[in-house]
Amino acid sequence: MNAVHALGSEFQKVFTTRMWWLIAILLVAYVAFLAGGFGAFLGWTIENPDAAANTGNNTQLPPGMRLAPLLYSFASSIGYVFPVLLGALAVTSEFRHKTLTPTFLAEPHRSTVLGAKFVSQLIAGAGLGVIAFATSVATGAAALAAFGLDTELDVSDTWALIGRGVLAMALWGTIGVGLGTLVTNQVAAIVILIAFTQFVEPILRLAASLNEVTAQVGQFLPGAASDALVGASFYSIAAVGSSESLDWWQGGLVLLAIGVIATIIGGATTWRRDVT
Repeated sequence: MNAVHALGSEFQKVFTTRMWWLIAILLVAYVAFLAGGFGAFLGWTIENPDAAANTGNNTQLPPGMRLAPLLYSFASSIGYVFPVLLGALAVTSEFRHKTLTPTFLAEPHRSTVLGAKFVSQLIAGAGLGVIAFATSVATGAAALAAFGLDTELDVSDTWALIGRGVLAMALWGTIGVGLGTLVTNQVAAIVILIAFTQFVEPILRLAASLNEVTAQVGQFLPGAASDALVGASFYSIAAVGSSESLDWWQGGLVLLAIGVIATIIGGATTWRRDVT
C-alpha cells in the first residue's frame, strides 16, 4: 500500500506544478515546427523539382525510406529530450527545493520513493509521447496532404510506429530519473542533458557511421537505440556511411537497461546519502 501512496504522491508532484505543461507546450511547438515545416519543405521540393534544383536542394531520400514515417518520427527523434528533462527535474527539484526531507519522512523506504518516481515518469513520458505524436501526425499529415502526397494513415505499419514511439518516449522518462538520481544538482543535470542530446550524441552517431566497426558500437547509443525502437528517424538521412541499427525490440531493451541501470546506481550512491 505504501508503494501506491508513493506513486500517487509522485503524480501529485508532477501535475500540481507548472513544469509539466510548460514542457508539453514547448514539445508541441518544437515538434509542430519541425514535422510541419520539414514536411512542407519536402512537399514543395517534390512538387517543384526544377525550382528546387535551381536552389541547390536535393530531394532524394535514401532508398526504401518513406516520407510519412520520417515526418511522424520527429516526435521521438527530436522530442525525446522533453521526457528526459521532466524525469530529471522530478528528482533534482527535490534536492533543489529541499522537499526530499518531508518526502522521506512520509515514506521512509527510499527505494519505494525512487521506484515510484521511476514508474510515474514512465507513465508521464508515455503521456508526452502521445502529445508529441499527435502533433507530428497532425502537422506532418497536413503538410503531405497539402501537396497531394500519401499520409499513410491507413497503413498499419504507421500506427505500429506511433505505438513504438510512445513506448520510446516512456522509456526516456525513466532515463531522466536515472540521470537526476546520479546528478542531483539541477543545473548540472540540465547542462549535461542538453549538451549530450543536442551536441555530443549527434556528433558521435555521425562519426560512428563513417566506419562499419564503429557503426556496430554506435547503434547502442541511447538515441540510436530509440530510433531503432521507433523504426524511423530524421538521423537516417544524416548518416553518411554505414547505417547499422538494432531490431526494434533490441532498441527497447537498450533504453530500458540504461534507465534501470542508471537508477540503480544512483539509488545505491547519491540516493542513500544524508539529506541536508
